[in-house]
Amino acid sequence: MGSILVVAEIQKGKVREASYELVSFARKVGEATGREVKSLVLGQGVSGLAEELSKKGGGEVFAADDAALANYNAGGHFAAVKAAIDAAAPDLILLSNTPSGWDVAPRVAATLDAAFVSDCFDIEVDGGELVFLRRFFNGKLDARLRPAGLPIVATMQPGATAAFSAASEGKVTPLSITVGEGGTKFIEVKAASAKGVDLTKAEIIISGGRSLGGPEKFEEVIKPLADALGGAMGASRPVVDAGWLPHAHQVGSSGQVVSPKLYVACGISGAIQHLVGMKSSNFIIAINKDPDAPIFEVANLGVVGDLFEVVPKLTEAVKTAKG
Repeated sequence: MGSILVVAEIQKGKVREASYELVSFARKVGEATGREVKSLVLGQGVSGLAEELSKKGGGEVFAADDAALANYNAGGHFAAVKAAIDAAAPDLILLSNTPSGWDVAPRVAATLDAAFVSDCFDIEVDGGELVFLRRFFNGKLDARLRPAGLPIVATMQPGATAAFSAASEGKVTPLSITVGEGGTKFIEVKAASAKGVDLTKAEIIISGGRSLGGPEKFEEVIKPLADALGGAMGASRPVVDAGWLPHAHQVGSSGQVVSPKLYVACGISGAIQHLVGMKSSNFIIAINKDPDAPIFEVANLGVVGDLFEVVPKLTEAVKTAKG
């Protein structure tokens, strides 16, 4: 039986929350299959972060500390991951489903001639075999993927599980790597300037999904309720992709992560990417015609019905209550 290797990411000088979520998945699989959990931290000046991860479930943490890893580049990060794989001999490698994970994971899988599964929200153990769960068709269907062999490289959706936070005993092992000349060079990081609505500061958000049918329906149905409640309009990714609302209104893993006092999801099925962005809201109301929509799994109050009937009546009720 091999081990499990968690590839951690560093963001703004800290181990990302998503990396501790990978540890949660690794721990669950490890306890069910007897696999040992190991981790990789890579960057410049990362010994302290490696020590922190080792005490929070990371097990033996390989620290690849090199000036060439101070900023992300595919060649350097791949070299570090490959060195950690050589040292840990894992048969399951877990990365976050983030831009760097998208870039490195397929390279690792191709090099190992390994099975590759992406954008998963859970891992199950069935008869000793690993089963990976991911959603298709905007969250309408869940697929159970059972790779035919080992090793397996998988990327996991950030926010799909709680971050591991329990204290544990581990150790840090320095990892020497050689980063050769690559085809790319890091220049700088440019942060996008904030434009439009800042949903992260809104206490009430009324969001609409693709089932509204068009941009005019947001003005006719969603905006009146948002105005009546003194809130802001949000949207799912398909709405933004269709150009119905600007990207500033998108809630989800590729949009804004919000935690308002009240979140009303109108006609949103609840793909994992959207749930990641709003599931920490204080109170969630979901309105959807599909009683099996995943959004109801996180809702405090669910209304199974036609949003074009329910939302206008709710708007009228709010206005009446306010006098």
